Amino acid sequence: MILVVCDSDTVLDPACTAEMLRILEEDPKVGGVGGDVQILNKYDSWISFLSSVRYWMAFNVERACQSYFGCVQCISGPLGMYRNSLLQYFLEDWYHQTFLGQKCSFGDDRHLTNRVLSMGFRTKYTARSKCLTETPTKYLRWLNQQTRWSKSYFREWLYNALWFHKHHLWMTYESVVTGFFPFFLVATVVQLFYRGRIWNIMLFLLTVQLVGIVKATYACFLRGNVEMIFMSLYSLLYMTSLLPAKMFAVITINKSGWGTSGRKKLVVNFMGVVPVSIWFCVLLGGLVYTAYCQSQDPFTDTELLFLITGAILYGCYWLALLSLYVAIVARRCGKKQELYNLALAEV
Repeated sequence: MILVVCDSDTVLDPACTAEMLRILEEDPKVGGVGGDVQILNKYDSWISFLSSVRYWMAFNVERACQSYFGCVQCISGPLGMYRNSLLQYFLEDWYHQTFLGQKCSFGDDRHLTNRVLSMGFRTKYTARSKCLTETPTKYLRWLNQQTRWSKSYFREWLYNALWFHKHHLWMTYESVVTGFFPFFLVATVVQLFYRGRIWNIMLFLLTVQLVGIVKATYACFLRGNVEMIFMSLYSLLYMTSLLPAKMFAVITINKSGWGTSGRKKLVVNFMGVVPVSIWFCVLLGGLVYTAYCQSQDPFTDTELLFLITGAILYGCYWLALLSLYVAIVARRCGKKQELYNLALAEV
């Protein structure tokens, strides 16, 4: 027997279970399968649109790669299928999960996946099983959502590390890289803003956007959709908002009430602004300090040329992307009912 899980706000493709069931039936060593989660309200706001392109990359590139090695680390709550006989071994422990003395109230989908992995079973992903789900349309709610997910990620990373030896080496490699990358990046950025020079900061900004453009271009060809070019904008959202949210999540990892959706709690709604504000103050302080140090040591002709050229390129990038956004995406906003019906038809 099998068990299908989904969220209450999820619209399922009528045939979504067929492919997942086929994968479970073909390989008895597979304990769980996840499907492709797409965004239902992608054109409601800029944040929901950027979330939609990020979702596509997360599922159809990252999870697809994990699936190849049989170690998908999170079968997302909106759509998943498990062997019922397997769940009976740990269902009670999963339901009553605690961390640092606190009952876990989020991240249940990731922990359920980890329980399957802990027993040595494989986890898979299939893009042929699709569903639509809603995502936050307001920046603050999105920030709180990401904080909540980051808490569950780091909590489950510690649990998942106990079972690295039971799975492919790729699981260990990816987990170590993704787990330590935010901390490495924060240390690099802080050092750059306080000990570098102005042209170093400009080079860093250009590098971030260049990497984003490369990934976005690859996604455009892979998906066959020009909208994926806006994936490069997500890199800035990651650097300015998601990165401090991850640090805040680590610091408050045992606070189950922080990072919730916060529909009715004003304080909780604005809690996510705290790490972002601190992060901006740190970066602004570093920029001012570097500018002051730079005034004591004037630019060389080469540095000045590089700085001017880099600023022009960076400005042209934003002008081009914002123009494309207005031309391709912004005009579709407001046609919610029409797009809603189209999305349902596609699923």
